[in-house]
Amino acid sequence: MTVTPGGRVTEPGSAMKFETGDWRSFRPVLDREMCIDCMTCWIYCPDDSIIVKDGSKMGGFRMTHCKGCGICAKMCPKKAITMVQE
Repeated sequence: MTVTPGGRVTEPGSAMKFETGDWRSFRPVLDREMCIDCMTCWIYCPDDSIIVKDGSKMGGFRMTHCKGCGICAKMCPKKAITMVQE
């Protein structure tokens, strides 16, 4: 891969090609019983790591892109997501 001048992104949607999940130290864990499928986690996730199931339900995490930032856990109104060390 070559770097474009100034690090410009020239191909739309190219971020999905880069698996950044191996950067994380912590990973999210969902307590399915506490989750109300509000999808607040999906709204705030900066890495598109929340899997949407059936169009509106929390389907888990796309670990190949999750960097372990913990924003999903912090924003979850029911505290259904916890961060655990890898």
